[in-house]
Amino acid sequence: MNRAFSRKKDKTWMHTPEALSKHYIPYNAKFLGSTEVEQPKGTEVVRDAVRKLKFARHIKKSEGQKIPKVELQISIYGVKILEPKTKEVQHNCQLHRISFCADDKTDKRIFTFICKDSESNKHLCYVFDSEKCAEEITLTIGQAFDLAYRKFLESGGKDVETRKQIAGLQKRIQDLETENMELKNKVQDLESQLRITQVSTSPAGSVTPRSPSTDIFDMIPFSPISHPASMPAHNGTQPPPIPSRSTEIKRDLFGAEPFDPFNCGAGDFPPDIQSKLDEMQEGFKMGLTLEGTVFCLDPLDSRC
Repeated sequence: MNRAFSRKKDKTWMHTPEALSKHYIPYNAKFLGSTEVEQPKGTEVVRDAVRKLKFARHIKKSEGQKIPKVELQISIYGVKILEPKTKEVQHNCQLHRISFCADDKTDKRIFTFICKDSESNKHLCYVFDSEKCAEEITLTIGQAFDLAYRKFLESGGKDVETRKQIAGLQKRIQDLETENMELKNKVQDLESQLRITQVSTSPAGSVTPRSPSTDIFDMIPFSPISHPASMPAHNGTQPPPIPSRSTEIKRDLFGAEPFDPFNCGAGDFPPDIQSKLDEMQEGFKMGLTLEGTVFCLDPLDSRC
């Protein structure tokens, strides 16, 4: 294993792998907040963030505001921060985006971790006040990261190239379908212009009926200027209306609905799978650094 867990190598993990793989471990804590930091790792980085958020909470506390309580749900899928009563997810931090986690050696309540935001790509430092279980929470995040990294290597890591090829083929099929549709529209436009030209150049007063022109497949081409009323009725009833093409299910060149192993939605092709897999590889490669440090540096830091 990488050096990310060097501080905890002499200690056993807190939970069974099944607990973090099939379920999640809940913890209750007070959420001091999050703030942007310049670096993904570093004791001084998180120490400055803790001092900044503690000072902000000290001001709010003097104004009568309480520190909000949250529930942490830790599993191999990430660290969720929820509102305890409504279970509404406030933050969802994926493990491969968490690069640094630290607890206070002198105060068993304070712990923090740095996570890269999925939208802004900024590094955010999250700070919490727990009931004397900061080190246990830090260890649990470290164990979840370890299990997630192993799972990625066993499943996602081995078939990265296969998934990339599937995504590339799906994109190629989509491009071919678009190109095919554009060519059909051009052929229809040319056939329509040809019929209009033939009508305009026919001798005046000529009423000789003409059989409709056919395309190269001996089929009557679709004409956008034709009217449904011109279609003959059978047994005195009008034929059923032609359904709009916009409501049809999008299909591939073989008449089947496009296969999507990631989203399983008809016609919905996955986004850039390669960039997502590369991001996960880069995040796990960076590793998660666990440290025990000292956050309390002055009397103000002694209590939130």
